Amino acid sequence: MTFDRQGILWDAINGRTPPSPAAELMAWTFRAVDPDAGTLEVGFALDERFTNPVGSIQGGFVAAMLDDTLGPALVATLESNQFAPTVSLNVQYLAPALPGEFVGYGRVVKKGREIAFLEGYLVDARGTTVATASATSVIRTLR
Repeated sequence: MTFDRQGILWDAINGRTPPSPAAELMAWTFRAVDPDAGTLEVGFALDERFTNPVGSIQGGFVAAMLDDTLGPALVATLESNQFAPTVSLNVQYLAPALPGEFVGYGRVVKKGREIAFLEGYLVDARGTTVATASATSVIRTLR
């Protein structure tokens, strides 16, 4: 599936460029997008290198997976000369995230000219929701 759009996210989705180094580290893979609805679905795969002393994925990596889900959901709705850094990310940890595969689901709740509100969740391979998140991003235009 390819998309006739321009920009960093679309280049990664269409295989024209690799994902960001952080996304590559977490084995970020594109699954589905609906720019009109502001929704995105992506996959991740994290192994034991990402665990804390009790064997769960360290919470910062769970937050990073959610940020790499919510941010691209918004970016998919923007013009190619726009970007949207996250200014606030609130994560609720619901269950231990054990090494393996994950799916992130993100959506744009509300988008204005300069600010957007996002939400999403992260599911493990067993179908358990391990975390939810809400975020605020500012929309910037490159000059």
